[in-house]
Amino acid sequence: MAPSFEDGNSVFEFVVRRGNGVKGLVDSGLSKVPEAYVQPPKERIDKENAVKHGLPPIDLSKLDGFGPDHDEVADQIVKAAETLGFFQVVNHGVPLHLLESLKDTAHYFFSLPPQRKAVYRSDVSPSPLVKYGSSFVPEKEKALEWKDYILMQYTNDDEALQHWPQEIKGVLLEYLRSSIGMVKKLLQVLLGNFGIKPDDPMIDVLIGKKMLSMNFYPACPNPDLTVGVGRHSDMGTLTVLLQDGIGGLYVKMEQDMDYGKKGAWIEIPPTPNSLVINVGDMLQILSNGKYKSAEHRVRTTSTSSRVSIPIFTMPKETTKIVPLSQVVKKDGTALYREFVLIDYMKNFFGNAHEGKKSLDFAKINLT
Repeated sequence: MAPSFEDGNSVFEFVVRRGNGVKGLVDSGLSKVPEAYVQPPKERIDKENAVKHGLPPIDLSKLDGFGPDHDEVADQIVKAAETLGFFQVVNHGVPLHLLESLKDTAHYFFSLPPQRKAVYRSDVSPSPLVKYGSSFVPEKEKALEWKDYILMQYTNDDEALQHWPQEIKGVLLEYLRSSIGMVKKLLQVLLGNFGIKPDDPMIDVLIGKKMLSMNFYPACPNPDLTVGVGRHSDMGTLTVLLQDGIGGLYVKMEQDMDYGKKGAWIEIPPTPNSLVINVGDMLQILSNGKYKSAEHRVRTTSTSSRVSIPIFTMPKETTKIVPLSQVVKKDGTALYREFVLIDYMKNFFGNAHEGKKSLDFAKINLT
């Protein structure tokens, strides 16, 4: 007989404190979503009325040369960053066999016994570089998110090989190594739009810190009542995301576009062999609001468990962040104040997901 999880405290104890995760709930024989995971109606995802993103992925192989093909792709990247803040890319340089291996490895890791994963809970993890958990900030959330994750911070290869979980470290390091060149190319285009040279050291500064996550969204008995991840933007510079073929990623439109109105949610359906790129808060701040960090969320499904594997790139914690002077000069006023990244991170990771409210930390009130 499945245990009862009617009490929110018992759910929190079982899932978070003991490290059983949402997968442990499902494996216990759960037939309905516990109350602790039931989202308020306004936070639930209306799958039937969401717009589907129909734009083709951007072919990054055309960035390698010069001429009209290069310029056309560069324009596509800039336009995507200025509008939706999300786009998909193909011919990205990450081996296709690696993408499949990553998804298989994620499913394998989350199928391991709970005690193997629970050793990396934040309160007991043998390394500050690795954290296993469920939801985002469960202590502060009105309703929990239907997600388990393992999050790794990257410092260097030696420390990753020493501290990251044995089952996943090899494939994740290969993923990181093969993705960084693509991230640099994208930043060269996006910053080049403001007159910054491709060899400017700022590009390396903006990706001085990397974090990788494997996310697991177990099949859910009542997907209409829950979310895998609530509304939020990513705090870093650019995020690289591998999603599987199941889908469930939704992005909010910040302006009217050909395929939908401002405020509508658009589904980003999986494209074979592609990666998803999204703009983070740091790039929105640096561009003085020209580029949009994408507000997004994830839906659960009743049919299959879903995995996603993001790489978060950002400056190092001690970096001072401020809008680019050439953009502010052109705009006439700065929309964001100067701050040190570690202070932004503390605010971001200390609060539950609430759309793009994290940007309020840096906004200058012009009224």
